[in-house]
Amino acid sequence: MIPALILAVALLVVLPVAFIITGGVLSVILGQSLSKDVEYLNEGSELIELNT
Repeated sequence: MIPALILAVALLVVLPVAFIITGGVLSVILGQSLSKDVEYLNEGSELIELNT
């Protein structure tokens, strides 16, 4: 009975939280890397100054 409760808690609490945190971290990494890439590729453009 106890292992079933531990498994239920892991499925209902631990896994969704882990997925949310992992998704947040990956989105921050992807957003930062794409932002730096765009700034590097469009260096010297007058539109960069209008974006801030």
